[in-house]
Amino acid sequence: MTKIEALAQHFGCDVDDISTPYANDESSFEIGRTAFLVLTDEEADERCAEYIADSLWAFNAGFILSFIKVNSAKAEAAFTKMQGELCEDANDLVAALIGDRMPDFVRQAVSADGRGHFLSGYDGHEVEVGEFYIYRTN
Repeated sequence: MTKIEALAQHFGCDVDDISTPYANDESSFEIGRTAFLVLTDEEADERCAEYIADSLWAFNAGFILSFIKVNSAKAEAAFTKMQGELCEDANDLVAALIGDRMPDFVRQAVSADGRGHFLSGYDGHEVEVGEFYIYRTN
């Protein structure tokens, strides 16, 4: 089964009803105006890790601080303030705090919220069809 066939099977439509809007992304599909990612388990893990690494600044301060073993209400308040003021610019700082433990951070984040939370911008769901995982992105 191919990715497009898995998507068609899940939605009970014909592969001709599915378009591939991005020539450089063999995992993105559209049915009408609805966009989907269809990924293997390994691809989903990789994309999830990339997404998490790019959005560290937006994680709950308590989650980040518990990971780096800081347990202080004052530290959490200060960290939250820093995140609010720096937004995306705080990403490098958070990455430096996590350091080489990024794979563990990713595992804990996925364990807490699931891959769908990070890959499905629409509803946070992950649907398994055969060897593929489907995520609605809009």
